[in-house]
Amino acid sequence: MSLLVGASKSLLQRLASQVKVRTFIKMATYEQVKDIPNHPEVYLIDVRNEDELKKTGSIPASLNIPLPDLSVALVLECDKFQSAYGRNKPTKDTKIIFTCQSGRRALEANKIAKGAGYVKLCLEYQFKKRNKCHGVQL
Repeated sequence: MSLLVGASKSLLQRLASQVKVRTFIKMATYEQVKDIPNHPEVYLIDVRNEDELKKTGSIPASLNIPLPDLSVALVLECDKFQSAYGRNKPTKDTKIIFTCQSGRRALEANKIAKGAGYVKLCLEYQFKKRNKCHGVQL
Protein backbone atom coordinates (compact mmCIF):
# COMPACT_ATOMS: atom_id res chain seq x y z
CA MET A 1 0.00 0.00 0.00
CA SER A 2 2.86 2.38 0.73
CA LEU A 3 3.85 2.18 -2.95
CA LEU A 4 0.56 3.83 -3.90
CA VAL A 5 0.80 6.73 -1.44
CA GLY A 6 2.76 8.94 -3.83
CA ALA A 7 1.15 7.53 -6.98
CA SER A 8 -0.54 9.93 -9.32
CA LYS A 9 -4.30 9.88 -9.68
CA SER A 10 -4.03 8.67 -13.27
CA LEU A 11 -1.91 5.69 -12.19
CA LEU A 12 -4.51 4.78 -9.59
CA GLN A 13 -7.26 5.11 -12.18
CA ARG A 14 -5.36 2.83 -14.59
CA LEU A 15 -4.85 0.24 -11.86
CA ALA A 16 -8.50 0.42 -10.85
CA SER A 17 -9.64 -0.06 -14.43
CA GLN A 18 -7.53 -3.21 -14.72
CA VAL A 19 -9.10 -4.80 -11.64
CA LYS A 20 -12.10 -6.90 -12.52
CA VAL A 21 -14.91 -6.66 -10.03
CA ARG A 22 -17.36 -9.54 -9.98
CA THR A 23 -20.93 -8.44 -9.50
CA PHE A 24 -23.08 -10.89 -7.59
CA ILE A 25 -26.58 -11.37 -8.88
CA LYS A 26 -29.32 -12.59 -6.61
CA MET A 27 -31.06 -15.76 -7.71
CA ALA A 28 -34.66 -16.61 -6.91
CA THR A 29 -35.41 -20.17 -5.90
CA TYR A 30 -38.07 -22.39 -7.42
CA GLU A 31 -40.09 -22.01 -4.21
CA GLN A 32 -39.99 -18.21 -4.42
CA VAL A 33 -41.13 -18.25 -8.05
CA LYS A 34 -43.88 -20.75 -7.27
CA ASP A 35 -45.09 -18.47 -4.45
CA ILE A 36 -45.30 -15.33 -6.65
CA PRO A 37 -49.14 -15.48 -6.86
CA ASN A 38 -49.18 -14.89 -3.08
CA HIS A 39 -46.93 -11.82 -3.39
CA PRO A 40 -48.43 -9.23 -5.75
CA GLU A 41 -45.76 -6.77 -4.63
CA VAL A 42 -43.15 -8.87 -6.47
CA TYR A 43 -42.97 -8.82 -10.26
CA LEU A 44 -42.01 -11.94 -12.18
CA ILE A 45 -41.12 -10.74 -15.66
CA ASP A 46 -40.76 -13.41 -18.33
CA VAL A 47 -38.59 -12.03 -21.13
CA ARG A 48 -39.26 -14.86 -23.59
CA ASN A 49 -40.86 -14.11 -26.95
CA GLU A 50 -44.56 -14.72 -27.56
CA ASP A 51 -43.91 -17.71 -29.85
CA GLU A 52 -42.04 -19.43 -27.00
CA LEU A 53 -44.95 -18.83 -24.64
CA LYS A 54 -47.31 -20.43 -27.15
CA LYS A 55 -45.14 -23.56 -27.19
CA THR A 56 -44.43 -23.90 -23.47
CA GLY A 57 -47.04 -21.79 -21.73
CA SER A 58 -46.61 -18.96 -19.27
CA ILE A 59 -45.67 -19.00 -15.63
CA PRO A 60 -48.62 -18.22 -13.32
CA ALA A 61 -48.66 -14.57 -12.21
CA SER A 62 -45.84 -13.65 -14.58
CA LEU A 63 -45.79 -10.62 -16.79
CA ASN A 64 -44.49 -11.18 -20.31
CA ILE A 65 -42.26 -8.41 -21.64
CA PRO A 66 -40.07 -9.82 -24.41
CA LEU A 67 -36.44 -8.80 -24.02
CA PRO A 68 -36.41 -6.63 -27.18
CA ASP A 69 -39.26 -4.56 -25.64
CA LEU A 70 -37.94 -4.30 -22.09
CA SER A 71 -35.82 -1.16 -22.31
CA VAL A 72 -38.77 0.79 -23.73
CA ALA A 73 -41.28 -0.76 -21.31
CA LEU A 74 -39.29 0.23 -18.23
CA VAL A 75 -39.33 3.90 -19.17
CA LEU A 76 -42.99 4.11 -20.20
CA GLU A 77 -45.24 6.46 -18.30
CA CYS A 78 -47.28 4.61 -15.68
CA ASP A 79 -50.59 4.80 -17.56
CA LYS A 80 -49.01 3.56 -20.80
CA PHE A 81 -47.35 0.65 -18.97
CA GLN A 82 -50.69 -0.25 -17.38
CA SER A 83 -52.41 -0.12 -20.76
CA ALA A 84 -49.72 -2.19 -22.50
CA TYR A 85 -49.18 -4.85 -19.82
CA GLY A 86 -52.33 -4.84 -17.68
CA ARG A 87 -50.48 -4.15 -14.47
CA ASN A 88 -49.14 -1.11 -12.64
CA LYS A 89 -45.62 -0.15 -13.59
CA PRO A 90 -43.10 -1.35 -11.00
CA THR A 91 -41.38 1.37 -9.00
CA LYS A 92 -37.59 1.61 -8.95
CA ASP A 93 -37.51 -0.26 -5.63
CA THR A 94 -40.04 -2.98 -6.52
CA LYS A 95 -38.59 -6.48 -6.32
CA ILE A 96 -38.38 -7.85 -9.87
CA ILE A 97 -37.47 -11.41 -10.82
CA PHE A 98 -36.55 -12.00 -14.46
CA THR A 99 -36.96 -15.37 -16.12
CA CYS A 100 -36.43 -16.88 -19.56
CA GLN A 101 -35.67 -20.29 -21.04
CA SER A 102 -31.93 -20.60 -20.39
CA GLY A 103 -31.05 -17.65 -18.16
CA ARG A 104 -29.10 -15.66 -20.76
CA ARG A 105 -31.91 -13.22 -21.58
CA ALA A 106 -32.85 -12.90 -17.90
CA LEU A 107 -29.28 -11.79 -17.22
CA GLU A 108 -29.51 -9.24 -20.03
CA ALA A 109 -32.87 -8.06 -18.66
CA ASN A 110 -31.23 -7.59 -15.27
CA LYS A 111 -28.61 -5.33 -16.85
CA ILE A 112 -31.26 -3.32 -18.72
CA ALA A 113 -33.33 -2.81 -15.56
CA LYS A 114 -30.28 -1.86 -13.52
CA GLY A 115 -29.40 0.70 -16.21
CA ALA A 116 -32.94 2.10 -15.95
CA GLY A 117 -32.50 2.62 -12.20
CA TYR A 118 -34.22 -0.45 -10.77
CA VAL A 119 -32.45 -1.72 -7.66
CA LYS A 120 -34.17 -4.87 -6.30
CA LEU A 121 -33.42 -7.30 -9.09
CA CYS A 122 -33.21 -11.05 -9.12
CA LEU A 123 -32.94 -13.87 -11.67
CA GLU A 124 -34.93 -17.07 -11.67
CA TYR A 125 -32.82 -20.10 -12.33
CA GLN A 126 -33.19 -21.73 -15.69
CA PHE A 127 -36.69 -22.30 -16.98
CA LYS A 128 -35.78 -25.64 -18.63
CA LYS A 129 -34.13 -26.86 -15.45
CA ARG A 130 -37.16 -25.87 -13.35
CA ASN A 131 -39.52 -27.80 -15.60
CA LYS A 132 -37.29 -30.86 -15.73
CA CYS A 133 -36.44 -30.99 -12.02
CA HIS A 134 -39.82 -30.15 -10.61
CA GLY A 135 -42.17 -31.50 -13.23
CA VAL A 136 -43.86 -28.15 -13.61
CA GLN A 137 -46.40 -28.19 -16.40
CA LEU A 138 -47.17 -24.77 -17.71
